Amino acid sequence: MGYLSNGWDENAQQMDSVAVLRNGKEILFQAFNWESHKYDWWKNLEEKVPDIAKSGFTSAWLPPPSQSLAPEGYTPQNLYSLNSAYGSDYLLKALLGKMKQYKVRSMADIVINHRVGTTRGHGGMYNRYDGIPLPWNERAVTSCTGGLGNRSTGANFNGFPNIDHTQDFVRKDLVGWLRWLRYNIGFQDFRFDFARGYAPKYVKEYIEGARPIFSVGEYWDSCKYNGSYLDYNQDSHRQRIINWIDGTGQLSTAFDFTTKGILQAAVKGEFWRLRDAQGKPPGVVGWWPSRAVTFLDNHDTGSTQAHWPFPGNHVMEGYAYILTHPGIPCVFYDHFYDWGNAYHDEIVKLMGIRRSQGIHSRSSIQIINAEQNLYAAMIGDRICMKIGDGSWCPAGREWTLATSGHRYAVWKK
Repeated sequence: MGYLSNGWDENAQQMDSVAVLRNGKEILFQAFNWESHKYDWWKNLEEKVPDIAKSGFTSAWLPPPSQSLAPEGYTPQNLYSLNSAYGSDYLLKALLGKMKQYKVRSMADIVINHRVGTTRGHGGMYNRYDGIPLPWNERAVTSCTGGLGNRSTGANFNGFPNIDHTQDFVRKDLVGWLRWLRYNIGFQDFRFDFARGYAPKYVKEYIEGARPIFSVGEYWDSCKYNGSYLDYNQDSHRQRIINWIDGTGQLSTAFDFTTKGILQAAVKGEFWRLRDAQGKPPGVVGWWPSRAVTFLDNHDTGSTQAHWPFPGNHVMEGYAYILTHPGIPCVFYDHFYDWGNAYHDEIVKLMGIRRSQGIHSRSSIQIINAEQNLYAAMIGDRICMKIGDGSWCPAGREWTLATSGHRYAVWKK
């Protein structure tokens, strides 16, 4: 499966990528959950594109597009087959066409840490890929997961053949596939799944090869706990995410798992957690906001998997935080469409305030209060906000209440 140029100007695309990171005005939407494959998903999303665009999202992250052993898409086999449990390749292309029409970029979920084999090979394991495009042999699989390749350059995703990214032929084939997704199919952004599984220098190579407009990596490991108690200082955790971003040549953003962990502990009455020892936000967003994608939940942490869910009765406090703060916020499908119109409309209102007040990924922030029951901050001299049940409002007649709800309020100039 070769790459066809399809009339794209790659230099212009590279400039688009730089511009997107510079202007910092992205608001992402995770457009699925763990159960979405059961619901004719490409068709369902196509109907929602006008609302997604009107709400102000710049990019919608779609589930993995390739044929997969498990219906959720995270055990891919034939990467070039876009007939998946989410719908046919025809319906996917119709969805992408609609998104392009409404100027919402499409983000492909890139699962290239592991790949399910078609044929038994070395050691009697399914580590050969006969009969499908990219017909790799056991050399494409790391030696630590039953192949004849080199050892993994990252953490193992156990139970499946892990791809050996040190092999030249593997990287060449993956760049070819990514370029096909980018220029032939029409995906504009990439989300790299299980980014801990292989060295970030390969992500750099893949981004340089395929030139997505925007990229984000899932570098997820555990925050620092003392037993079940979350430590106040999470600098080592956010430093690991920052090291990964650096390893990609600073070409990719990363999900801010540090902020998620701290924020979901803070909203339970420990708002002092939301100011680090230097007086900054305590997650990746406090150190490198232009590369920090903030979020409350995703298909793994929330949904029916619920591996690490944000407390449900505090979700709007969470959105009041990430949608007013620096960083690149990402809204989860369930909260936006499955929790009722009130949540949908309040999130849209917060997004509208963010845009109208010119808040972006690198906006300045002054943390005014971070106490047990109250957090208050001023962002970019244009917004003040508070969460928690403590009483607070900004001084000065220039401030007007823009929106408020259960345990949160936002003011604007």
